[in-house]
Amino acid sequence: MVNFPEPISQLIDGFMKLPGIGPKTAQRLAFHVLRMPDEDVLHLSQALVAVKKDLRYCRICCNITDVDPCTLCRDELRDHRVICVVQDPRDVAAMERTREYHGVYHVLHGAISPMEGIGPEDIRVKELLERMKNDLPKELILATNPTVEGEATAMFLTRLVKPLGVKVTRIARGLPMGGDLEYADELTLSQALEGRREI
Repeated sequence: MVNFPEPISQLIDGFMKLPGIGPKTAQRLAFHVLRMPDEDVLHLSQALVAVKKDLRYCRICCNITDVDPCTLCRDELRDHRVICVVQDPRDVAAMERTREYHGVYHVLHGAISPMEGIGPEDIRVKELLERMKNDLPKELILATNPTVEGEATAMFLTRLVKPLGVKVTRIARGLPMGGDLEYADELTLSQALEGRREI
């Protein structure tokens, strides 16, 4: 193993803590930072500090925000009677890119996974129920990931919310655009058939 000066070694160690960054990529990034202009390095370091210091969770939807409540929850043009429940703040960004959804969100920050010891109390279910008590929506759209954990979370929330008289829907699952039928697994094909609609 090459002995780098301490500041470079610390930077390499820091980069290796990021997901998907191994030793070689960490070294490449560290030496790239070394070659960057001082003002770019300063900007990068300020951005890293700001992400930890200036961001918080919206008190309504639990999304990451720099203002509270977040801009989506403040938006009076959105339909606040429809709540889309997602697992992660990145899912909000994905839904917004479609430009098709005009309701509000609730971010769970995870999914129920008994194998990993994650129960309903470990994600933002309590906050969703509190929110629904204060302002009962007309529809709850469950947009959790199509994984075992996402499905378990959706089923749990359905059983919890249905008795309140709220319409609970699940986003459709099936074949991706550009996908070939021959490469689809049986579960994906059966879900695509189940979610079919008239055209």
